Amino acid sequence: MCIRDSNMDVEYKRDVHDQVTEHDRACEAAITDFLTSRWPGARVVGEEFGAAGDGDVTFYIDPIDGTTNFVQGLAFFCTSVGAAVNGKLVAGAIYNPISDELFSADAEDAWLNGERLVAKDALPTGAATLITGYPTAADFQADGELAGEIFADLVENFSSLRRTGSGALGLCHVAAGWTDAVLNASTSPWDVAAGIQILRNAGGFYQPLWYSRERGPIQDAPAYFATGPGVDYPALTRAAEKIVENRAKTG
Repeated sequence: MCIRDSNMDVEYKRDVHDQVTEHDRACEAAITDFLTSRWPGARVVGEEFGAAGDGDVTFYIDPIDGTTNFVQGLAFFCTSVGAAVNGKLVAGAIYNPISDELFSADAEDAWLNGERLVAKDALPTGAATLITGYPTAADFQADGELAGEIFADLVENFSSLRRTGSGALGLCHVAAGWTDAVLNASTSPWDVAAGIQILRNAGGFYQPLWYSRERGPIQDAPAYFATGPGVDYPALTRAAEKIVENRAKTG
């Protein structure tokens, strides 16, 4: 059945680009109940219901990462759950129900469907693929004409750019060696917590980007770029530097 053909109630949060469904809320509630029944007092930070609890263990829940894809019937969305102890990431799991792929990580290793996951060397710039949500409507509001200039530079220097609509799966695809790099300029902890742990344990590189001098756990950074091992993408570094410089001025 095509999801788009179902009778689904869709609401909007900040604007038309930020959709939520009854399934997002039901999924987050079910995951929260499951986790807190096993770790009473744990802190839960979810996309739909916010933060609750104050324990040393924190779970970051994105019930459906890629809700717009889910609503439209595009088969690229997932459920993401990351875990941290006193702010330090220790585990994560990301499940793609369409492809039946489970990416997971503990404190040391990463797996794909139970098989050890090791990131492959990324391709050089001219042959590489970049997954990015940049620029979104919010990015254009924040960066103005600079957003178009940054995007043009990325298009010119990478072999291809893809807007997949799921930051969590984007990080997993870099970890698996299915793509080479990811850039996002507006993100939340539940989008990246599990993906960071999976990517870094697989051997990939994750660079948090901060728009102020205030720092916190890596998953709290408002932006990031990530790559497979063994590469340096000057265009990606330029993009990150320009975005950070502009946001630091205007923020």
